[in-house]
Amino acid sequence: MAVISGHAGEDSRQDRGETIPPPTEGCPVSVLSHRFQLVARPTGLPGAEHFEVVSEKLDLAALPRLAPPTLLVQNVLFSVDPYHREMMDGDWALHAPLEGRSAGRVLASTSPAFRPGDIVLHRRGYATHALVPAAEARKITPFKGVPLEAYLSILGGAGLTAYVGLTRIAELHGGQAMLVTAAGGGVGTAAARIARLLGASPIVGITSTPEKATRLLASGAFDRVIASRDAVALARMRAEGAGRFDAVLEGGGGDHLALAIDLVKPRGRIAWVGAIGHYTATEPPVAPRNLFTLVDKQVRLEGYLVASYRDLQQEFEDFLIPHILSGDVPLEVTVTHGFNQTIDALQGLFTGANLGKALVRLIPSV
Repeated sequence: MAVISGHAGEDSRQDRGETIPPPTEGCPVSVLSHRFQLVARPTGLPGAEHFEVVSEKLDLAALPRLAPPTLLVQNVLFSVDPYHREMMDGDWALHAPLEGRSAGRVLASTSPAFRPGDIVLHRRGYATHALVPAAEARKITPFKGVPLEAYLSILGGAGLTAYVGLTRIAELHGGQAMLVTAAGGGVGTAAARIARLLGASPIVGITSTPEKATRLLASGAFDRVIASRDAVALARMRAEGAGRFDAVLEGGGGDHLALAIDLVKPRGRIAWVGAIGHYTATEPPVAPRNLFTLVDKQVRLEGYLVASYRDLQQEFEDFLIPHILSGDVPLEVTVTHGFNQTIDALQGLFTGANLGKALVRLIPSV
């Protein structure tokens, strides 16, 4: 799918597009790490004025003195996610490292379970390098033909969120009609691909703009895509689709949730995982006007967090990787290149710039 390339900055080798030699060619005595920190809590859309970049020299000689066992990781990719906007309201401390899913290469380790050169997943994002407790890292050996981006998108939190929503919450079965709101993001695009593999038909998506709807339909993941900003198409959808869908994966909140309640069948299931329409709102959202319709239609609405289903990761990978290798499931990501472009990538989540999972790549190859 679409790839957005940022313009490189001038102050880091990664941003200038230079390939960093692997640690087997000689690990440096120290590295200069750059990381974003939150310095002010935004109202509405976050911008560059809410962040600062902090540079810190990390001395490898000091690594053995750290407890518990720790890895020095050079980040290759990290994820920007809609829920990060929620974190800015209080979960993220000011002037402190930020949380975010990341993939990187181990430069040094005090844990016998990890060696320099290992590729690991962790949650110390928004940084060029990170000190990661070994217990918080997961070593992966990417399958040949499966790019690293997949482990932070369709095989990562976004994909697992969609898989859990469809198989455990919405209990989707072959032949059932599926509606996906917030269809253009990482979870939405993954949900459409997984729903297709599960035999759902038709698969209908709701996204923000007509342009995005056209691109999603062209991807082949959806049978129909409606733009929420197209009032005429949305009204037609309400009239034609009322009570049509067996299952809904809902990620928009507000008007999206109200639409899902109208469109789901009696005794249908709505898996509610997000509310991207609320994250940058300056006023508390109004509850859907049709909430009691859930009772009239005996619909099950269930919210969930993917963190409660980490035990399904291996099951999910066993299910999906063969379809990635066969080409049935393409990689759908928007990649922004360069550490200095991180905030642009984050803002793009809320302006409709991304199609599929939004990632920031720091190093051209690994």
